Amino acid sequence: MMAVLFGIFYFMMIRPQMKRQKEHRALLAALSKGDEVVMGGGLAGRIEDVGESFVRVEIAPGTVVQVQKGSITQVLPKGSLKKS
Repeated sequence: MMAVLFGIFYFMMIRPQMKRQKEHRALLAALSKGDEVVMGGGLAGRIEDVGESFVRVEIAPGTVVQVQKGSITQVLPKGSLKKS
């Protein structure tokens, strides 16, 4: 009974979480200059520079912020952000 319970727990909780972590690591590894991204706080911007653990993101014309790579949650399709 214990093994069946652990098997259900593994397939319902542990395995999907590992899959999401793997996808997020791949997303972070594929970041490049010019990508349009959304960060964890909801800010959206265009990547100006990619470092080893930090990324410089332009969130408004002339406003560049430096954030940790891990805070990037999504890469948007090109042209999603309007250029002002």
